[in-house]
Amino acid sequence: MPFPTNSIDLHQHWWSPELRDALASLGLLRGSAGTTLHLDGEPPFELDLAAQDLAARRAQDVADGIALTLYSLSSPLGLESRRPDEARRVLDAWHAGAAALPEGTGLWAAAGLVEPDPESLRADLARPGVVGLQVPATALATPQALEALAPLLAVAERAGRPVLVHPGPAAPIPHAAALPSWWPAVTDYVAQLQAAWFAWHVGGRALLPDLRIAFVALAGLAPLLHERLAQRGGRLGAIDPGVFYETSSFGPRAIDAVVRVVGVDPLVHGSDRPYAEPTDPGLGAAFAGSLFVSNPARLLEGGTR
Repeated sequence: MPFPTNSIDLHQHWWSPELRDALASLGLLRGSAGTTLHLDGEPPFELDLAAQDLAARRAQDVADGIALTLYSLSSPLGLESRRPDEARRVLDAWHAGAAALPEGTGLWAAAGLVEPDPESLRADLARPGVVGLQVPATALATPQALEALAPLLAVAERAGRPVLVHPGPAAPIPHAAALPSWWPAVTDYVAQLQAAWFAWHVGGRALLPDLRIAFVALAGLAPLLHERLAQRGGRLGAIDPGVFYETSSFGPRAIDAVVRVVGVDPLVHGSDRPYAEPTDPGLGAAFAGSLFVSNPARLLEGGTR
């Protein structure tokens, strides 16, 4: 079903040929066809090359009514945390893909974390087609980690660009190869996002007063823990108008529950395509206009509610 006019999908994944070559050189893509992804903490994953056809993907989005699609690096790959020379090579391959993007698309920049380079990030944010910075949730798992990451986040803040917090690498666990394919997405990833949201809740706004930041997958439903937070000695406090919640992989029950805590204005649409599909939660036309159009535009461009 088509979405509202000028709808925005903030979160899709596209593996460009340059990125796939870089992943193969690191030994992450293997097999006779070079399409089997191997990561610690996750079962092997078979990459669907047909789903990476950029023209076909854009045609699908246009048919759905998506006016702007933004592509995200798969942070569970752990590329940002590779040693600096490897990270720079593979992240350059990711950013080079921006030049091939068709009209109506863009991408999130990524940055090396072992030896952060604010000047390189500043240049990457200035590339045509780049809308903001994506960081793995594992890089802000505690208030102390957030403080260490703040110099990179400040580059986005000064440039007036938003930050997208995406799950990072799953923690290595025994027998990961035998796990169901969905396991990391509904266990490890969710816990990462919750920790990152709480780290921001504790100290993020004091460090970065003007940053617009969005957490994918409704921040792992972290806002719904506000009652438990209060019972354990914390408090939610005032709703931060610069914090947004992307809705990928969740439906009307979870979305409605988060709205009851933070309101409608912070919710923004992302699909996680091709691993999940864009979905209208069916909460009414006014809600859809906010979720798909006005709220994502405010995340990307700033401005008042």
